[in-house]
Amino acid sequence: MKSKEEIIEEMQQVVEQMRLDDIEDNPETETEIFECDCCGQGKPLAGSVEYNGYRLCNDCVLLAETGFALGKFTNVEQLIDAMEDTRLEGLCEIIKAEERKANN
Repeated sequence: MKSKEEIIEEMQQVVEQMRLDDIEDNPETETEIFECDCCGQGKPLAGSVEYNGYRLCNDCVLLAETGFALGKFTNVEQLIDAMEDTRLEGLCEIIKAEERKANN
């Protein structure tokens, strides 16, 4: 049986390879930005995955796949719920940035 560290390392390699494969297939995915349904941040499309209608950035895919492999949760909705505070922080940053633009 694999250790937690081995599982995490394996998932990091798999998810990074997904990102690299996307860029190889379509280089525009590295610069095409979308808002991640999990962390709420603007992230490159490369390496993102759709789970049950939710589009997750490559960083959140790593969290999801590692969480699934370690049995921390059984569906993506549990991760999204756990990331609610992070999404709210990201939204606040977007609002602050828009205000700064408007004031300059």
